[in-house]
Amino acid sequence: MNGGEIIAQVLKNQGVKFLFTLCGGHISPIFVGAEKLGINVIDTRNEATAVFAADGIGRLTGKPGVVAVTAGPGLTNTVTAIKNAQMAQSPLILLGGAAATMLKGRGALQDIDQLSIMKPIVKWAVSIKKVKDIGPSLEKAFQVAQEGVPGPVFIECPIDILYPEEMVKDWYSAKSNKSSKSIKDKALQWYIQRHARKLFEGSDKTVFNTKPILPVFPKHTDSDLTIAINFISKSKRPLMILGSGGMLQPVKSGSLAASLNKLGIPVYLSGTARGLLGRTGRLHIRHKRKEAIKEADLIILAGVPNDFRLDYGNHIGSRKFISINRCKIDLNLNKKPNLPIQADPCDFLIELGFKIQFNPKEWLEKLKERDEIRDLEIKNQSKENIEGLNPVQLLSELELLLDDRCVLVADGGDFVATASYVLRARQPLSWLDPGAYGTLGVGAGFAISAALVYPDRPVWILYGDGSSGYSLMEFDTFQRHGLAITALIGNDACWTQIARDQVEFLGSDCAVMLKPSDYDKIPSAFGVEGEKVETMDAFVKSVQKAKYCNGQGKPFLINAVIGKTDFRKGSISV
Repeated sequence: MNGGEIIAQVLKNQGVKFLFTLCGGHISPIFVGAEKLGINVIDTRNEATAVFAADGIGRLTGKPGVVAVTAGPGLTNTVTAIKNAQMAQSPLILLGGAAATMLKGRGALQDIDQLSIMKPIVKWAVSIKKVKDIGPSLEKAFQVAQEGVPGPVFIECPIDILYPEEMVKDWYSAKSNKSSKSIKDKALQWYIQRHARKLFEGSDKTVFNTKPILPVFPKHTDSDLTIAINFISKSKRPLMILGSGGMLQPVKSGSLAASLNKLGIPVYLSGTARGLLGRTGRLHIRHKRKEAIKEADLIILAGVPNDFRLDYGNHIGSRKFISINRCKIDLNLNKKPNLPIQADPCDFLIELGFKIQFNPKEWLEKLKERDEIRDLEIKNQSKENIEGLNPVQLLSELELLLDDRCVLVADGGDFVATASYVLRARQPLSWLDPGAYGTLGVGAGFAISAALVYPDRPVWILYGDGSSGYSLMEFDTFQRHGLAITALIGNDACWTQIARDQVEFLGSDCAVMLKPSDYDKIPSAFGVEGEKVETMDAFVKSVQKAKYCNGQGKPFLINAVIGKTDFRKGSISV
């Protein structure tokens, strides 16, 4: 087996179904070996998209997504996406090509100090020096990526540990001057041959771990449960905020939802947790979170840090609060909880639901009434006549047209933030957004992962026209791999989330204006369709056409020409 085939075998043993890549000569044996073993190799048009797709696999399955990129610029193109996965606590394995072991640091093609670049943004980074180390290193990567707080790991794979032994030894032999009889040349020849021999020493004795490597993470104690139950039983207005950190075990999402319904505490859902209680969950509160926090007498943060989204803990103020988080830093960020529990929020809440049931009827009714008032305000705003399509009206109509099994991918600023108020995630694991890093460009990669994990469910990307520029070329990837993905672009010819404050505060629209471009023409370059819509009737028809094309296994793009509203006036952009 060559090094690429060893990597492929480890991936197969660990249940990896998809390998994301953008080809490069340094890494060809990896994806060729994977394909031979039946792993679905998905090649993208940008390395960042490949990483975002692997990130999505991690979020939707809880198992590491795997991506292979070539050396140098191939690797540096992944940096933003890897940092996004780190901050989102997504298990991910990045395999990066590299110059041959003997040529490192000598000016070889695309040879840079890759470990120094990646170490600050991954849990573990290693460069493989010998073929026999490939299996153990990759198996350790699966362990590290999943244990404790999940995250990305990086394995550097020099080109000479990946290709067949005879081929590599031929390369090294060609570099030594066999005809020369000088002591210097003979010494060099001996050194090169020795290096090649040691490179493959013991590679024929590779032993694979055929058992899936399972995650290990902090567990809660009986004392944690007892104290939490005491806090809850004394509370009259408890409130829970459940975020992506509570969804690190996707396979248990059904049990988590059932436990929350038993527990009976009103809950705000954010990030990957959106949709956990269904489209119209009895306990799910959607609006006016800041006001609800002020009125609550107990806050439960489940997989949510006190970062900018909670005003660094100022929203909670002096209120009693419990925090459950795998990450010790996030657990105590900016504000020390009355009850800090370093454990998996999902497991804790599942057990808590069996220990105590709460029924704050008046409190829940008050929160639900406030939700209804806000929904009515949104409905009235959707009726405002503006130049161009009213984005609130457009999204309200889409809410009625979406399939109950659909997965929504959020990639944008103002338009997508508006969508987060109007659209409702239908079921668990049906909403993907970048997370705390706020990265633009996740759309295509996340959609690819969703379409692969859920091949029978509609997948929609919600793009701002600015963010769409990062990944519209991936319509080629959608088409080539038969991924029935619909992209909706809210096209207002502007980076509106930035423009709103900049124009008001600085009196200038410098660098925030775009053109009302015909993005709908891009899919035709790859043999699929798109449409521009400028009326609500045209939009409804276009959604139906998108559904028809998806039914044929084809992607579709809707370029909706929208106007500007004050719906998000006052929202933060920094």
